[in-house]
Amino acid sequence: MKTAENLATSIPTLENGDRLTRHEFERRYEAMPHVKKAELIEGVVYVASPLRYRRHGKPHGYIMAWLGLYCSATPGVEFADNSTVRLDLDNEPQPDALLRIDEELGGQSYVSEDDYIEGAPELIVEVASSSAAYDLHDKLKAYRRNGVQEYIVWQIAEPKLNWFSLQSGEYVPLTDDDSGVIKSDIFPGLYLPVAALLAGNLAIVLAEVQKGVTTESHQAFVQNLAQKRSRQKPQA
Repeated sequence: MKTAENLATSIPTLENGDRLTRHEFERRYEAMPHVKKAELIEGVVYVASPLRYRRHGKPHGYIMAWLGLYCSATPGVEFADNSTVRLDLDNEPQPDALLRIDEELGGQSYVSEDDYIEGAPELIVEVASSSAAYDLHDKLKAYRRNGVQEYIVWQIAEPKLNWFSLQSGEYVPLTDDDSGVIKSDIFPGLYLPVAALLAGNLAIVLAEVQKGVTTESHQAFVQNLAQKRSRQKPQA
């Protein structure tokens, strides 16, 4: 009988640049519990390097705080940190953050029996080192093709933030309004003051979300989700 150690050594390791099927990618990934982040993008394996505090950890934390506040005011909307997403047979990314509508309330992704997200979440956020990162190239194409409705890439080195909206099969950049705020098309009330985020002013970022979730459009969105949930309840 093979021990867990013997089993692990009998399975090839994941290496950057490997070209694998999704099944083989998952088999190797599961045999490497010490690897915290690996992705399959367009059939190619990417294994993440150790993450630095200023170039990833801190901005990632800001994004999670932003999405978490929105979710706390929006029942039926869920957010996740570094969760594997099975997009298609060639793409299994592990985005830095995502926002999704519960599948029972009309969301386009669902949670599988083995606890992975299947399909495209409505919104994905990636923290990238620069515009040269694969987040703005092969990964963007995969997200677009699979129907991720909104995609945010925060480029730390520039610094710059791109917020794309899927329109007629193409990603179109969302622009900020006169006050420097970008507003989600998919999630009413999800507001982002870009300059404040890039400057590291989390208080202003969260204050803008607080403003967004008091709008009539957000309240209507929450009410619509609640009505869908009530229709899901079995009749007495």
